[in-house]
Amino acid sequence: MAESRASAVWEGDLADGNGRVKVDSGAFPELPVTWAARTNRPDPKTSPEELIAAAHAACYAMAFAHTLAGAGSAPDRLSVSAVCHFTQLEAGGFSISAIALDVHGRVPGLDQDAFERLAREGDQGCPVSNALRGNVDITLTATLEM
Repeated sequence: MAESRASAVWEGDLADGNGRVKVDSGAFPELPVTWAARTNRPDPKTSPEELIAAAHAACYAMAFAHTLAGAGSAPDRLSVSAVCHFTQLEAGGFSISAIALDVHGRVPGLDQDAFERLAREGDQGCPVSNALRGNVDITLTATLEM
């Protein structure tokens, strides 16, 4: 079993405090996080939701590429964006309510219908989608580029 590790340090209260996240791999430098970054004022800092969106986009791109190759149509290029929705709950508190995936791809030999069908299959094989499914509404838009 593979393991991935990350850590965070937080100083101060929620509204005025700040923190840092880092990954053990060293793939990117320590990143600053703040409450303001979670509520659309990044200043350029990140948030857990932005990191989840990045993880989901990368994971889905890999899963979809695998699905396409398995169907005999390896992609020339896939471009995936993910938007993670951080929503205030009526009863108080917050939730990650939805993630919208949008994939554009160049895949020789496919038409739009086949691309969309395989895109949905790819989502079923995406470990991040599978971890979130049932708790977060995941939508997928797939566009084949000619």
